[in-house]
Amino acid sequence: MRPSLELRSHTPRSVIYLTPVIAALLTAFAGGVLFAALGYPPLEALYAFFIQPLTSLNGLAEIGVKATPLVLIGIGLSIGFRGNVWNIGAEGQLTLGAVCGGAVALAFYEVEGFWLLPLMVIAGTLGGMAWGAIPALLKTRFNASEILVSLMLTYVATLFLSYLVHGPLMDPEGFNFPQSRLFHDSALLPTLIPFTRLHLGAAIALFIVVAGWFVMARTLIGFQVKVIGLTPAAGGYAGFSQKKVVWIAFLTSGGLAGMAGLFEVAGPIGQLSPSVSPGYGFTAIIVAFLGRLHPVGILLAGLLMALSYLGGEVVQIELGLPLAITGVFQGMLLFFLLGADLFTRYRLRWHRTPAAGTAAGAARPAEAREEAA
Repeated sequence: MRPSLELRSHTPRSVIYLTPVIAALLTAFAGGVLFAALGYPPLEALYAFFIQPLTSLNGLAEIGVKATPLVLIGIGLSIGFRGNVWNIGAEGQLTLGAVCGGAVALAFYEVEGFWLLPLMVIAGTLGGMAWGAIPALLKTRFNASEILVSLMLTYVATLFLSYLVHGPLMDPEGFNFPQSRLFHDSALLPTLIPFTRLHLGAAIALFIVVAGWFVMARTLIGFQVKVIGLTPAAGGYAGFSQKKVVWIAFLTSGGLAGMAGLFEVAGPIGQLSPSVSPGYGFTAIIVAFLGRLHPVGILLAGLLMALSYLGGEVVQIELGLPLAITGVFQGMLLFFLLGADLFTRYRLRWHRTPAAGTAAGAARPAEAREEAA
């Protein structure tokens, strides 16, 4: 028997939206098997990973804190992915946003005012947009691969941040630790719930979800992005510019990633340090596809991924597991999502291979005909 994949003639939309749920359930099951293989009680470990963070107000607030950058970046990336523009460097754009917004906070370190925080948000957003403009320019001008360029720029941004906190932006009273001064109160995001770290950025992320849906569903720009992504030739006949879509995708995703970076340093971190993100820019790629590139789906997927970050911390404290378990769960979720997507679009067919005797028997009449001739 020989297997092959056969394209399905039709896939119901309900099945497409159900596959993320199936992938999440399979991930939980595989996680239980993994915990059991490591010698931990699977039900207890799964409870600590998925349920315990939801049992307290502080845990729910922390999920909101971690979901904020994932949702912001995921919304921006989804616009590009719909237009067949692949921005893989959101982590670098997040870093540049944190650098630019943080530099404004440090430049006005002894100045307080209500205008400082909006200025930081603008600087962070523009920083992310500027970093996203580099692969956009190289793509539209020289047809360079936006995947490679945006990804490589991530490492440049990380090294640039490291240089700054080891040099020009280092805290002069920080005993040579590679970090900046702590931002003062005017440069910090106000909290939404007292005695938690849930900040104003979470409310802004919800607004971006609504705005992202409106742009993609109700505006000409969103229509152009979708047409170019689905059928570039038809978009060209309609007068839509593929280069324009590339610029829209990179500036939007870069700006939102830069805003997310600023929210990190002006929110839970409160200063610039060598690492301002545990990999939100890369995880947001999974968030975008898990949410089916739809703003509401991205919001739910961002909350799930935030739960995986927090659950990883809980099992590290409660069970002594390494923090890398978070990456394992995220990887399994992506694996099962891709597998579910594959089998919603294709069906597995088994073809019977002819037996050796049958093939030899079929060959003999041909040989006999050749001899007779």
